[in-house]
Amino acid sequence: MFLPLHDGVPLQHMKTPVVARSLIVACVLIHLFYVYGPLSADEMVGGLGLIPAVLFGYETLPEGYPFVPVWMTLVTNIFLHGSWFHLIGNMLFLWVFGDNVEDAMGHLRFLAFFLICGITASLVHAVASFSMAGASMPESFILPALERPLIGASGGVSGVVAAYVILYPRVRIWALFLGGIPLRLPAYWAIGFWFAVQFVSAFFGADDGVGWFAHLGGFIAGAILIPIMRHRYDPVLARAAAQELQSSR
Repeated sequence: MFLPLHDGVPLQHMKTPVVARSLIVACVLIHLFYVYGPLSADEMVGGLGLIPAVLFGYETLPEGYPFVPVWMTLVTNIFLHGSWFHLIGNMLFLWVFGDNVEDAMGHLRFLAFFLICGITASLVHAVASFSMAGASMPESFILPALERPLIGASGGVSGVVAAYVILYPRVRIWALFLGGIPLRLPAYWAIGFWFAVQFVSAFFGADDGVGWFAHLGGFIAGAILIPIMRHRYDPVLARAAAQELQSSR
């Protein structure tokens, strides 16, 4: 569909995007434990994933699950991925776009931004699952949409993508499209295509187990938060944006 590879936008305020890189390392380490650790995949997902039916109190898990208070699964699910492809896809987005977004708001703000987007995405997914299942259903009948766990950093990453396209809409990025075609396109075209796929899949696609509404929720949260959380007017950032616009023509 769309995998970013490189953008080439230099950092203006920091040498190293510590938080973005730390999030990548954390996700990779947790996935290694997920694959090679003593717990099965089902135990990891049951212990750390977000299950809407459990969050809303329609269903309870066996004793010892989840591993954390139920409300914390809104956060813990962000760092768990179901496959190497799932992990690598999310980490590529975070690697290419996360450094510039962190640069635009600073380390601590970026960490808060990423977590807020991820939590918002998790909530949107849970509410959308509840809506699809039907609010008037009997408590003894939990539909698959409510029972299916949500895992992955896609919601937080979607917020980063939204912030990036607002900050650098005309930057040309290298990416793989439609199964492997390398193209260099302006960010607003590439990310606009990505968003269109998320929107269509969420409202008109098949129930394929992907958290499309989480992607949309994270993206909208990122678009709302970036004007608030980015650095206030900064001559360095303003000059970089002007140079970016000029070089893209």
